[in-house]
Amino acid sequence: MEENKQLFELATKAKEYAYAPYSNFKVGAALLTEDGMVFLGNNIENSSYGATVCAERVAIFKAVSEGKCNLKKIAIASDSEDFTFPCGICIQVMLEFMPNGEVILGNSNEIKVYKVSDLMPNKFTLR
Repeated sequence: MEENKQLFELATKAKEYAYAPYSNFKVGAALLTEDGMVFLGNNIENSSYGATVCAERVAIFKAVSEGKCNLKKIAIASDSEDFTFPCGICIQVMLEFMPNGEVILGNSNEIKVYKVSDLMPNKFTLR
């Protein structure tokens, strides 16, 4: 559990670098690889909304671009007092690189952990 709390704290720090001038909704992510490396991400918006990238995908793509494809868990933090769940696109990307992984969500009072596969049971797969 301590690992989850530390990862969530890193995600909270990562959201400070978010570029969100359109929604003003900052999100941070901290991704832990199977070999113990941590990659941070934050949402990056664009005036062409389709070019916006979520914090979760930024962290995952940073890891994958450095050869880290065995991902263990990802924490997500935002300014909301509610839990901020990943969008469907991010979950699908998570299923590609961490199908047995965990998603850690938190707020000021509580941390919850979900299996990636439970968040999207009817995923796209190669098989």
